[in-house]
Amino acid sequence: MELGLVTLLRAAWVAATLPIVIALIPSSKLRFSQQFVLGFAKRGKTMQSSSNKFSVPQKLFIHFYILAFVWTTLLLAATWLYAYTTTPKISEPLLFSSIASHLTGGSRIFSLQRSHTSKEHRSRIAVSIFLLLLMEAQVLRRLYESIYVFKYSPSARMHIVGYLTGVL
Repeated sequence: MELGLVTLLRAAWVAATLPIVIALIPSSKLRFSQQFVLGFAKRGKTMQSSSNKFSVPQKLFIHFYILAFVWTTLLLAATWLYAYTTTPKISEPLLFSSIASHLTGGSRIFSLQRSHTSKEHRSRIAVSIFLLLLMEAQVLRRLYESIYVFKYSPSARMHIVGYLTGVL
């Protein structure tokens, strides 16, 4: 199951980025692909009023960050729970450093029982949690900016394909 999901996610990433990479190649033969990608990327001032037919208000950017916050929080909680359940319990007094190490899957303060996870596996879990914490901070910053900093014009629009790509 995991291999299938990883393969599917990689294929989706390649399918989403390949048109962008092709559009970046400076060639007159690829002009159509460049215009195609740019057409979906237009928003705000770069979007002409004649293309409002397939557009949504730009203030909907907030949906990206709400969804990203929920998704990142769920991933962080699931990864943290996984780290917690795959490492043995700490038998010594609970110090901050040993708690943090234990929750990220890197605890070396074990009772007599041995961990069934390798050192490399625990390290991957710790890196995953760290990166998810960074992503959570970034998403919260962007959500705050969308709510309190950015003031979108009522006429600001973005292409519906760009919006759906962002949500996905």
